[in-house]
Amino acid sequence: MTRHRPRGPAAGSVRIIGGQWRGRRLRFPDRAGLRPTGDRLRETLFNWLQPHCAGARCLDLYAGSGALGFEAASRGAARVTLVERDPVTAAALRANQTALDAGSEQLEIIEGEALAWLESTPQTYHMVFLDPPFAAAALAPVFAALETRGWLGAGSWIYVEAAREQALPTVPETWSRYREIAAGAVHCLLFRRI
Repeated sequence: MTRHRPRGPAAGSVRIIGGQWRGRRLRFPDRAGLRPTGDRLRETLFNWLQPHCAGARCLDLYAGSGALGFEAASRGAARVTLVERDPVTAAALRANQTALDAGSEQLEIIEGEALAWLESTPQTYHMVFLDPPFAAAALAPVFAALETRGWLGAGSWIYVEAAREQALPTVPETWSRYREIAAGAVHCLLFRRI
């Protein structure tokens, strides 16, 4: 009798879709609210962003599994900052960084709360990924901090992932909606700062 393995990522891991680490798995702990962006959504997002990845500075503000940040680094981003408040999850990000032999000059892992970290000295990022735990999403102050404190430049990309039934706060007037997709319980939007 042949046993069939279930399809999809193994529990506690997610696969990098493209680039130098294509096919490698990121391991992550079982933590409340940790919900990695699925393979199909990540593939769609990075199909949109691929022409802009090489040499980009990226911020994964609610890193979680690190799927978005590691994917950007794998596809040629020059510098990726991953911010994660949970110490256990941040430790898993550092373990994945070591497993991939990714240096600190390419991947910077910050253990801290997203909004508090945005109060630090800003650097301009070309891409920002916002995928907070759905139950704790307080995006309005994050949008405001990104826009008013100098984290974004003209042409920066902002990706927002939220629960499909969740109403997003008003985005800054300088953010132009570029693409949008809904999949299952998730609503994803990609903005370009003008």
